[in-house]
Amino acid sequence: MNICKVDDQIAIEVKGIKKNYGHLQALRGVDLKVVKGEIVALIGDNGAGKSTLAKIICGAIQKSEGELYFWGEKTDVQSINHAHKIGVFTVYQDLSLAPDLPVSDNLFLGREIMRNGFLGKLGVLDRKTMRNESKKALAALGIGLKSISVDTRALSGGERQALAIAKAVTWANTALIMDEPTAALGARQSAIVYDTIRAASARGLAVLVISHDIPKMVSFADRIVVLRHGCVVASLEAKKTTLQEVLNFMLGGRGENKDD
Repeated sequence: MNICKVDDQIAIEVKGIKKNYGHLQALRGVDLKVVKGEIVALIGDNGAGKSTLAKIICGAIQKSEGELYFWGEKTDVQSINHAHKIGVFTVYQDLSLAPDLPVSDNLFLGREIMRNGFLGKLGVLDRKTMRNESKKALAALGIGLKSISVDTRALSGGERQALAIAKAVTWANTALIMDEPTAALGARQSAIVYDTIRAASARGLAVLVISHDIPKMVSFADRIVVLRHGCVVASLEAKKTTLQEVLNFMLGGRGENKDD
């Protein structure tokens, strides 16, 4: 994949981000860039600061020091809703889906389309339009479901995860953040999720993936960023690195930073 390096293609830039919890330093001056259409895998041991960094970017928690930029504009993200307005959406392990609602209702949850005229004023949903738009959104990401009218609980684990990603991608225009997107999924279901993530990046979203599946990330991501004790210790072009080199950086061994 040819990744554009010009500044106006940098969707997310993190400069000197620190996060302190009392005397505990969760992040110690992190620098990170994610460009348009790039998949960056953020990896590290438990406690390395991966989730903390992701939560700062998506507005779930506030940084102690440092700067955040989206499309080159310095921004203090005040909340998750603020991040949504910037076009940054996060898919968590709990998915935040309503299991008893149909697929189309989940995709438009919080952004429902109302009927025209008097019925719309009464709060009547335009379900036909929502179903049609849902079909288009899922098809654009290569997600094939037998029906979008079934309750979401009837979907497989991989299909639910893909739906959660599709929901985020439908409304995002800057970045997609994934927290362990294939945790507890089998190989077939994981493949559905990875295909959906790749489709999201192909549409121009910057994608940041937190994952413990390091071998998969080495073969799947465009770049590997390794966090250790709250610091970035390596930024590696995935196709030019090896699993052993990544593990060496994670464990504090010696390795060569190959990012250019």
